[in-house]
Amino acid sequence: MKIASLNLSTQKGVIKVPVERVTVDLQGIVGDAHAGPWHRQVSILSTDSIAKFSKQLGRNIRYGEFAENITIEGLGGTRVGVLDRFFSNGVVLEVTQLGKSCHGDGCSIFREVGNCVMPKEGIFCRVIQGGELFTGDKVDFQPKVFKILVITLSDRCYAGIGEDRSGPLVRNQLSELMESHKRKYSIETGILPDEPMQVAKRISSAFHEGYDIIVTTGSTGIGPRDIAPEAIRPLLDREIPGIMDMIRLKYGMEKPNALISRAFAGTKNKSLFFAIPGSPKAVIEYMEEIKKIIFHCFNMLYSIDNH
Repeated sequence: MKIASLNLSTQKGVIKVPVERVTVDLQGIVGDAHAGPWHRQVSILSTDSIAKFSKQLGRNIRYGEFAENITIEGLGGTRVGVLDRFFSNGVVLEVTQLGKSCHGDGCSIFREVGNCVMPKEGIFCRVIQGGELFTGDKVDFQPKVFKILVITLSDRCYAGIGEDRSGPLVRNQLSELMESHKRKYSIETGILPDEPMQVAKRISSAFHEGYDIIVTTGSTGIGPRDIAPEAIRPLLDREIPGIMDMIRLKYGMEKPNALISRAFAGTKNKSLFFAIPGSPKAVIEYMEEIKKIIFHCFNMLYSIDNH
């Protein structure tokens, strides 16, 4: 991939003008109207998107007419997701949003043709590292790979006496989630006994190693060996009580035993953590609800205000 055009405008909603060189800082492209302390600092379009729209319109669309800051050649066909990154000449851009609301009459290209490509195909980024960009610079793309750790907490499974049925279920649920969103991921699994110090040490290491999602299954009841809350809660920065409270109430309406669960969730740095019960049925129930919030949680953790 390479930069086909760099485009600037001093006002929002107008066509950007191609330039040969730009300076990028942590606010965006210096001198551009869209720069600022927010999550959509730099916009990107593929030359393929512009060519496709030109054909539909019946006239050539100049680079910058859709108000994109960077027009990239060779991007077409690349699946891009939030938190993926672009690298060029030392500049690092992190994807924060795909598409946006159309400005309608506030956009010059929309006023002319009654349509726009940015709401569907625009890629919006924030600056992670600044520098200088030149037309023709090479662009590298690096998709975000979500690191996932699933640990079964069970004396019996650790000793080889019982079969670990819950860990594989969690792994399958998270694999399905990532694949349904077409995101890249890696999953590691493990089994630990219900020993507080051993559990705390492994989870603390996992936070330090930067796992994006950590799920433990088991050890959330009220028995003498149910130690997950006591071992792990002190390690968290913040708890997320609502999701677990909702699950307990949802299933506790019909099965009061579900209310005894001490499942909990929280965050540490940029890691999401969930401690869920160990029964296979409970794993399915909990994960079905947890999956609904995971990507929104990452938006919040990474200060992406697009909700």
